[in-house]
Amino acid sequence: MARIDLTGLSTVYPNGVRAVDALDLGVVDGELFALLGPSGCGKTTLLRTIAGLEPSSAGAITIGSRDVTRLPPGRRGVAMVFQDYALFPHMTVAENIAYPLRVRREPKARQREAAVEVAEGLSLSALLDRRPGQLSGGQQQRAALGRAVAAGADVLLLDEPLSNLDARLRLEARTFLKRLQHDLALTTVFVTHDQAEALALADRIAVMEAGRIRQLGTPREVFQRPADTFVANFIGSTPMNLIAARARDGHVECAGARLPGPPGLADGTPLVVGVRPEYLAPAGEGITGRVSTVENLGVSSLVTLDCPDSTLISLTVPEQEEPALGASLTVAAAPGRLLYYGADDGRLLGG
Repeated sequence: MARIDLTGLSTVYPNGVRAVDALDLGVVDGELFALLGPSGCGKTTLLRTIAGLEPSSAGAITIGSRDVTRLPPGRRGVAMVFQDYALFPHMTVAENIAYPLRVRREPKARQREAAVEVAEGLSLSALLDRRPGQLSGGQQQRAALGRAVAAGADVLLLDEPLSNLDARLRLEARTFLKRLQHDLALTTVFVTHDQAEALALADRIAVMEAGRIRQLGTPREVFQRPADTFVANFIGSTPMNLIAARARDGHVECAGARLPGPPGLADGTPLVVGVRPEYLAPAGEGITGRVSTVENLGVSSLVTLDCPDSTLISLTVPEQEEPALGASLTVAAAPGRLLYYGADDGRLLGG
């Protein structure tokens, strides 16, 4: 079993910066798990701490049944693929893939056999005698993955594995990586700042900020019910609309409209109403605004409305159904898609 358990884990730098702050986390055996967040949130430091490349200041790291907190990287049973792939430029693809076996002083015949076997599964068989400089970005990525697989580790750690690829290659690599992880059944933790990548790949996601986890859940849970306004604003190819509101007579008043509200709030309680642009559509009643911009997204368009109280609200509409600039448009949310957050702490109140 290759379950990962982190208990009260902290990583504090000499200048006092808490990159990882008393974090508790469990990654299930065989899971594809994403650490997601903006730059500087501590996700890469957390990954490197699991790998043993950064020393932890407090807490414990358990992989399987072993406490690896104080073990060196080579004894933790982990393999890591770095953002720049870190392939040896003077070695061939076969030599790079077989390098973990070379470190363990395996026979050369076994090294070559392992390289050929791994390369076949990664569609690298025809490239075994090339050097990294003769490979494309996608081929370099597969070679780095091959080296990690050949290491025979219990846990695979990926640091921004797709960030160096162009948009088309990134989509292809995403599918390939998910299929590879499923076939190998390796416990995998990957770091990314790309929320679309995390939503597409991960079984579960931990959204991080300032060394702490703001929300932990499946991609569907994180997308549809963000735990706070930070997650709501960060997740989604188009940011969630977050509209200042106030409770009144069991409803909420926002942007010049009266909407259903959560029960039990005193009149005058300040709120933030959240709704994704994808869950808004033109309607007979709702929030009315004037179309200020229309952005083409391909099969849909993002329309921005200038609404009362200087509120900007976005919605997506199908292609060829875009309203004219300056037109008046009333929109409403699909049933069950409105979320309510506290104005003070940004925490989810209900929906």
